[in-house]
Amino acid sequence: MRVLISADLEGISGVVHQSEIQPGRYDYERGRALMTAEVNAVVAGVLDADPAAEVLVTDAHGSFRNILPEDLDRRALLVRGKPRPHGMLDGLDEATDAVLFVGFHARAGAGPAVLAHTMSGDILEVRVNGRPYGEIGLNAATAGHFGAPVVLLSGDDQACAELRSLVPGAVTVAVKQAIGQTAAITRHPAAVREELRRAAAEAVTHRAEIAPFAIPGPVHVEVDVGSPLAVDLATLVPGVTRTGGGRTISCTAADVAEAYRVVLLVVHLAGIKPS
Repeated sequence: MRVLISADLEGISGVVHQSEIQPGRYDYERGRALMTAEVNAVVAGVLDADPAAEVLVTDAHGSFRNILPEDLDRRALLVRGKPRPHGMLDGLDEATDAVLFVGFHARAGAGPAVLAHTMSGDILEVRVNGRPYGEIGLNAATAGHFGAPVVLLSGDDQACAELRSLVPGAVTVAVKQAIGQTAAITRHPAAVREELRRAAAEAVTHRAEIAPFAIPGPVHVEVDVGSPLAVDLATLVPGVTRTGGGRTISCTAADVAEAYRVVLLVVHLAGIKPS
């Protein structure tokens, strides 16, 4: 069995504020340690179910350099750093049997939800064939493009509900109950890790019963962007046009994996400041 674990930080137990997820800020080091520990619990659960499993962990938050390599379960391989062609899912391919999301958060506009956003604060909304998707939906659809089901998600209660609306059979672990953007009722990290280990074992054991979330191509993608410069730059890409009053870019992609790469490009462009 080949398994990919994609790990974000906003949906980790106890994390509720930007200062806990941004390098150099108060409590970031504690946040990344909690992230690493929850990933380790999921790795252990996968290997409880199949000791011969190949486990690849992809760091999927911010700089993609958050998980502490020296503290990661030595039985797993780690993908870190950016840019990467598959973004939050790098390491994914047709040989992947299951994908697990750890520490994920709800999409921009969802609420109340802890630290909800889509890719970055500059991306206001992403729509595929007219339906809004956040990181959960975009990544689940990209996994589905490669034939891999998302079998597990951990995050706040809103993130769990978001995945279940797309993949009803997936196992979810609510590590906190959202009160607002920067407030939640949180569970003890040790209790969460115990449940994650059990849930991961259950999820991969029953992976064949969970259908991949697939969006057939071609697909129409629209991205509402807060940065006018990013829109200007994005329209330099062949096939990308400006719509929706000047703050939206759109294009038709051959499939959802190509659409995902367009979104990743817009995220990077939105980070460019005028010179």
